Formats: sequence, C-alpha cells, structure tokens
Amino acid sequence: MHGHFVHPFDDDRFIAGNGTLALEVLEDLADPDAVVAPLGGGGLLAGIMAVTRALRPSAKVFAAEPETASPLAVSLAAGRPLAFESWTASFVDGAGGRSVLDSMWPLLRELTGSIVVSLEDVTRAMRQVAERAHVIAEGAAGCAVAAALSGRAGQGKIVAVVSGGNIDLPRFAELVGAVPRPPLSDPTLS
Repeated sequence: MHGHFVHPFDDDRFIAGNGTLALEVLEDLADPDAVVAPLGGGGLLAGIMAVTRALRPSAKVFAAEPETASPLAVSLAAGRPLAFESWTASFVDGAGGRSVLDSMWPLLRELTGSIVVSLEDVTRAMRQVAERAHVIAEGAAGCAVAAALSGRAGQGKIVAVVSGGNIDLPRFAELVGAVPRPPLSDPTLS
C-alpha cells in the first residue's frame, strides 16, 4: 500500500490551500485593515499572510494566541523560534501550541504580530459569536474573535477568521454560561 503523508500545517500545498481563505475574504471585503487568525502550527496564518500581502499589502495580519500557550508572541519578542515554557492545556486546543517550528519561523516572523488574549476573553467572544451570528465557534476561533475585539489589531475593517466549530455542545454551553436543555428523550418534554 502506498500513501502520501500531508503535514497538517508544515506543507507548501497545505499552506497554499489555506491562502484561498484570504482570497475569499478579499473577494467579499476588498480593503480590510487587518486580518486576525488563530495560530496552531502556522499553516493557516502563513497562507493567509502570503495572499493578503500579495493582494492587499497595506493590510496587517495578526496571529491570535491564548495566554496559556503563546509561543509565537515569545518568539517574535526574542527574534527566534522558541518554546512556550509555561504552556498549559486549555479548551483552546486548536491554537496555542508549545513551540514555533524552525521550519515555520521564516513565514511566521513576517506577521504583523501576535495578539495574546485571556481565556475569559475567548469565552466571551465565543458567546458573542453564538448570540450574534448563531455560529458555534471552538476555542481557537473564539481566540481570533477575542483578539480582533481587543482593539490591538488597529482600527477600521478588522477580519477575524472563525476557523472551526470542533467543540462538543455540553462543553460549549458550560464555557459560555448557557443553560443546557434537557435531552430530547426526556419524558417531561411530552
């Protein structure tokens, strides 16, 4: 049996595919002032940045990281890829890795910056997205929205990439303070 392993973020074709997200953003909004996306391994941001810089060079591109896992912020401050020494697992499991890979550093160091947000800000953003857009956003997506809402991406037209809804509903409800409904099989509903 033959196969081909596609790295989940450190692959040129994967990064190029992620760039199509920026093409869609620029098709709908030709003049964003900034784009904010969560940082997992960096492939999503590298693709977004490549397309945005080529087609809208004045737009800033920011990473969004949770305070519990923000290796890009410390790497940008040091000018080299580093591990995040006080990494802590959280519900923001699609973003906020332990380190920036050496192979991703040349792409990620070109970002405008990293916006680090608290877990409380992430849960508020997740709730706001659910209430206003009726979208269930996972922690990584909430991280991007929280960063965009923080004001640190600048003024004007700020795009937050809501990249996933991979969170189970009971956990989502717990995080955003929603009151869970009884299961549909509950006899008291009849």
